[in-house]
Amino acid sequence: MSPLVFIFGPILLAAIVALYGRKRHTFVKYTALVLFGWMLIYSLELLAILPETGYLDLGTYLAVEHFDFALTLQVDHLSVVMLILTSLLLILVALSSWTMKWPSSYFALLILFAGPITGVFMSTDFLWFFIFWELTLVPMYFLVGIWGAEGRIYAAVKFFLYTHVASMLILLAFFLIYKETGTMDMTLVRESMLASPVLIWWLLFVGFAVKMPIFPFHTWLPDAHVQAPAPISVLLAGVLLKMGAYAMIRMVVLMMPEHSAEFAWVILALGLITLFYAGFMALYETHLKKMVAYSSISHMGLVTVAIATLSYSGLSAALYEMIGHALIISPLFLIAGFLHHKTGSWQMGDMGGLMQKAPYLSAIFVLAGLAALGLPGTMGFVGELTILIAAIKSYGFWLIVVALGSMIGAGYIIWMFRRVVYGEISETVKKSDFKMDRVEFAALIAFAALIVLFGLFPSVLFDVINSAFASLAPQGGL
Repeated sequence: MSPLVFIFGPILLAAIVALYGRKRHTFVKYTALVLFGWMLIYSLELLAILPETGYLDLGTYLAVEHFDFALTLQVDHLSVVMLILTSLLLILVALSSWTMKWPSSYFALLILFAGPITGVFMSTDFLWFFIFWELTLVPMYFLVGIWGAEGRIYAAVKFFLYTHVASMLILLAFFLIYKETGTMDMTLVRESMLASPVLIWWLLFVGFAVKMPIFPFHTWLPDAHVQAPAPISVLLAGVLLKMGAYAMIRMVVLMMPEHSAEFAWVILALGLITLFYAGFMALYETHLKKMVAYSSISHMGLVTVAIATLSYSGLSAALYEMIGHALIISPLFLIAGFLHHKTGSWQMGDMGGLMQKAPYLSAIFVLAGLAALGLPGTMGFVGELTILIAAIKSYGFWLIVVALGSMIGAGYIIWMFRRVVYGEISETVKKSDFKMDRVEFAALIAFAALIVLFGLFPSVLFDVINSAFASLAPQGGL
């Protein structure tokens, strides 16, 4: 089957759903689920036929003569892992959105998002990559701006402007690469071909750092998370942030290894600052969803530290942590949004004693929180441990300080449990009905199961992840 179906098909399908699905809400929801399920199956099929190293060529389309402009689609283990994660999260986001108001427009935008995000991970042409990268902003802008909370317009505009301005730096880097190499194919570009590699490295690094986001480029994310509906926070944390980390690995580290080694201290320093700054901000917060948002940023600091190792083990650990973070932070955002919907408050002080009224919901909340602080037997423990080992191996024992990030995480997570789940039941909780739609609760169970499954059997993921960086294994680094 042509991969174009999964890139441009959702754009056409989104228009059909928006126009003809206004009175067919059930049809709209199942249409989205079928598409996302089909994407997942296709991604798994790609994984099964990938070569051990290198790219699988999926074809070249829409070529424009004399401009070296063509939609070249190629995938390797790194991109297929991201396709699988994206498809899985889209399925769970659709289930978590089962009772969302105006479902035809909402699910149409989810479907629209699926097309360009697939293009981001499949395209190896710089210009087409940029086009898909930018197109992902459009549905996310409307999903935050229409279905968000009271300050949704401000958050949506801030999100769009920050990421769009950063994208201009990326586009400038791409044009410089084309000017100096004569090609738009990222698989053909090598650092030695570039006349101004330092400038290009910094343009790409800053552009992708905003998307991840890492300090000091992170300020758009807390506002976007707080104002976005809970399922869209899952997409922000689980897909858009990982899109930035994916591009950082693909185009900054792997494409420009020599200058990445030269400026590795910058990546490491910003990763450590992000880890601790966001951790302390989360410790300070009383706003439940903002606390989860800062926790998310802190974990991306951990991913940045892993990327800074520039090693086979470090990049594998970074990719595992990216997947683990997506699966762990998602139920925290979903439950935080659900509690706000039921209690009318974001303040943790108004939510005491939740375990007494909603024990099953609380149990999943506690499991996800314990995974976020690195409890053994969960994905959080495996991700943090492998990053710690890789960091110490690359930079020395002083990077044991990374473990302090887990200690700070334990502080704000345990404090959250004390104020929200346990303790004396609050008047707000007493008056609230915490009955959840069965479909949405099923999505939470799926997240919980995956957190434990990959925590107990991490080799299932690492067997695939390690293949993404197999070419680095013999020399142990870049």
